[in-house]
Formats: sequence, C-alpha cells, structure tokens
Amino acid sequence: MAGATVLARLESLRGARVVVTGGGGLVGSRLAGLLHRAGAEVTVLDRMDAYPGPVHALFGVDGLGVKVVRGDIRDREVVRQLLAGADHVVHAAAYADVAACTRHPGTAFRANLEGTEVVLEETAAAGVRRLVLVSSAAVYGNGEERPGQEPQEFHEDHTPRPLSVYANSKLWAEHQTRLLLGGSAGTEYAVLRYFSVYGDPQVPKPGSHSWMVPWLTMQARLGRPMRLNGGGVQVRDLVHVEDVAAATALALTEERMAGQTVNVGTGTPTSVRAVGELIAAHFPGSRFVTTPLPPGDPLGGFASTRRTRELLRWSAGIGIREGVDRYVRWLADTPAALPDWLSESAA
Repeated sequence: MAGATVLARLESLRGARVVVTGGGGLVGSRLAGLLHRAGAEVTVLDRMDAYPGPVHALFGVDGLGVKVVRGDIRDREVVRQLLAGADHVVHAAAYADVAACTRHPGTAFRANLEGTEVVLEETAAAGVRRLVLVSSAAVYGNGEERPGQEPQEFHEDHTPRPLSVYANSKLWAEHQTRLLLGGSAGTEYAVLRYFSVYGDPQVPKPGSHSWMVPWLTMQARLGRPMRLNGGGVQVRDLVHVEDVAAATALALTEERMAGQTVNVGTGTPTSVRAVGELIAAHFPGSRFVTTPLPPGDPLGGFASTRRTRELLRWSAGIGIREGVDRYVRWLADTPAALPDWLSESAA
C-alpha cells in the first residue's frame, strides 16, 4: 500500500498521543516514524539493549523527532507516567528471539509476560482508547496435522499450537489482552499476528536463527556458505517492515479492528531455500550448506489475508524479490552494518 495512501488514512491520528513500547527496534522505529509523519505525538519506550554494539543507531529512532524514553516495561511507574493522557498504545516490546527465549525462558517470562501485564493494567487504568498488541504467527506452530507436504495457510481461527517458549509467551499475551481489555474495560484492543518480518536495517543477533534475509545475505557477502537449517524446506511468509509498520498504524484507526485478531503477512508462501536462491543471484559463486533444524523452529506456513483485507482494509505491497533486492543494495551501501562478531567468526 502506497505511503501517501496510508498517511491519508491516518489523518485521525493528527495530534493524538501514541506510546510505542519497543519503539527502538526494527518495526517499532519504522512505525514511530510513520506515526510522526501522520502528525501524532509519539513517545517510544525501549530499553535499547536488544542488540549488541551500535546496531540501534541503524534504526535511527533518536533522529525521528519523537520522544524517546529509555526504560523497562516492567517499571510500573515509568509506564504509568507515559500512559497518562495517552490516546493509543502499540505494545511491541518483547524478548523477540525464538532461540534466546529457549535458552533463557526466565528472561522471556519477565519481558513477555510480566512486562505485558504491567502495560495492560496501566493501559486500562489510564483510559487509553485503543491498544494494538503485536503478536506472532509463531502461535500457529506447524498448524493442523494433515497428510501431504503442501504449505499450510494459517487462518486466525485455527487452533494455536505453539512450539517454542517465545510462541507460548505471545499466545499468553493475546489471551491476557482479551481478558483485561475486553468487555467493559473501556479500552479497545486489536491483535496483529506478524509473519516473518524482514527489511533494512535488520541485523542478525549472535546465537539466533531468526531473521533469515540478513543472516543469509551477510553470509553470502562475507564469502561464507549460506546455512540452510533443515535444508531450507521450511515455509515462511516474508513481509517487509514497511508494510508491517503501515498495517500496525492502520490498526489504531480502523473501527472494525476493535476486538479483532488478524494476520499481517503477504499470503504468499516462500521456502527458506527459495529466499537463499534469490540472495545467491546477487553473489556469484555463493553456495549452500545444510545444518540441523533448531529446536522450536516450525515448518511454517503462510497467512490467510482475507480477514486482514476485510477488517484492516490493507494488503502488503512489497514482494519478496523486491524486498531482497532492497536489502542487498542497502547492505552494499552500508558495509558498517556487518556486525563485528559476524565478520570475526568468518575470519
């Protein structure tokens, strides 16, 4: 969806006070910038410690013209102060790494459950108009058991089957949002299940197997074989960060989204290997190597987008080929984005 069209539909946010938790990350920073351009008064709450070294500077949240508060969503007093007088909240803060959540479930519990509980309670107490909860397609797991190898289309009414600590924490957050903000709470809510978000300036984290586009692109750029976990047979619905930010902003304004859960994806299945092949076309001589499938890594599927088109009046506009081309060009223009730890491991 074109940027001008999205901004026109966000006119009702002009002058509105919007708090974005986790607004210093990939999606949050892009969203904060979009809301600012729409005329909203934006406050970002983020610990700014999700990435090592100078990665957060790439997201550029400090230069967006929004208020940035470095703090923890578990700090009730900070959250209470920021939500006083707020019109809307986007709750995107999370320990958002499948592998890290598996290694450190206690940290995931504190960030994704305790922190979410604080945000929900203070949102209700502050009389916020609407909260948008960022959830994940990880709640679907491998979907419904069935014969055959065709990619599954995940519908919002499918029974969730989380396979990881991260996915389970997101499913809990969905349930808790409905319990605390549904009914007579006075605050509307909407839940967005993001599929596989990618796009510049995304940078991988050490010890993680998420964020396949930057992982594979950086491996190829460094002359290393691109690692395909499980051979790359997993299916993902790759949705560009620009599209995700637009969908999230619109979820604050669309009346029919109140109390609803929708997918944020393209509706197009792409295997991990196919993504690797798109990247390989930019790096002659690149090669693949098969590595074991990490625990909790689902075989995946793709988004059903019917409900999203109907309720959010939105569909993704950037296809995977264009998105990969954009990322490869950005990395070529921004060589400093290659993390030191990745370059050193290559050496």
